[in-house]
Amino acid sequence: MARILMVAPEDALLKALRSSPLLEGHPIDVASGDAAALRRLRGRAFDVLVTSPETSLEEDAAILDDVRRARPGVRVVLLAPRATPEAVILALRRRAFACFSAPFDPAEIGDMLARAAGADSWKDGIEVVFAKPDWISVRVNCALLSAERLLNFLTELRSDVPEAPRDDLMLAFREVLLNAMEYGGGFDPDRVVEVVAVRTARTLVFHLRDPGPGFDLGALPHAALGRPEDPLAVAEAREARGLRPGGFGLLLARQVVDEMIHNERANEVILIKHLR
Repeated sequence: MARILMVAPEDALLKALRSSPLLEGHPIDVASGDAAALRRLRGRAFDVLVTSPETSLEEDAAILDDVRRARPGVRVVLLAPRATPEAVILALRRRAFACFSAPFDPAEIGDMLARAAGADSWKDGIEVVFAKPDWISVRVNCALLSAERLLNFLTELRSDVPEAPRDDLMLAFREVLLNAMEYGGGFDPDRVVEVVAVRTARTLVFHLRDPGPGFDLGALPHAALGRPEDPLAVAEAREARGLRPGGFGLLLARQVVDEMIHNERANEVILIKHLR
């Protein structure tokens, strides 16, 4: 059981989270403001803190040191009226667990709180190498939790982009990132995938490099990406080898981005989504 503390939550959001099946068994307490939350954290063990939806990401990031002194190890999920790229980068550098800007989706927040409640070793999952609003470079370890957290931050980083192109790119990015973590890194949290995200006036671009040696897609009869014209044959080949279904996520990714380019060994990929 993990205890969750929310700061001045909206009534509808609090009600939705308290009734969420994902958070069953995780009691949610409420503090009236930041000062009250710090007093509660000093006096009682809480595992997750959710900041007020009325305060900015900059304000929330400023109190993270006080929060961690009061309760070391607490996972902090930031809610805010809006998210600028600079503020999201600050939250990522300050090792917030996740962040969300209005309008809030209770299902998405509930899912992330459930992940935070069950998180153990997560602080070193994402390392910022370089970051400015239109260019960010990170190293993310090969763990599913790190992938979901990075997806959250990158989605909020580009909250200034219309949902349709942004969500298509994020869907493709998730599939490619998980593929890199699984096949390039073996879901080994000691190995990392390098990610660069760039925003230009007309495009969103992601570049990923996984830690594996790569492979020849065309030489693998069990890889759906290597044979997009015959996915049933791919499924049969994988079943004959005792492998789970694979490669279809990458096929989907290729369909929703405008360009998807692999290097020769397929351990690096560039995703491009045009905005105009």
